[in-house]
Amino acid sequence: MDRPAPDPAKLLESWMEWERGETTPGKVMSNLKTGGLRDVLEALAAAQQADQPAAPAAEETGAGGAETEWTPVV
Repeated sequence: MDRPAPDPAKLLESWMEWERGETTPGKVMSNLKTGGLRDVLEALAAAQQADQPAAPAAEETGAGGAETEWTPVV
C-alpha cells in the first residue's frame, strides 16, 4: 500500500496544536510521523545539499600554502 504524499498544512496544524497546548508531545510526534514529516525533511535536506557548492578536496591547501585542518576546541 502506498503512503499518501505529505500535506505540509496538516503537519503545520499538528505542530500548532502542540504550541497552543491542545495536544501532548507524544501525540504530536505520532501525527508528524504518520503525516510524512520525514519525507518533507528529506526533500528539504536534499534540496539544500544540491544548492551548496561542493566541499573542497582534502588535499587543497589554505592560506600560506599549508594544508587546512579543522581541530575542535573543547
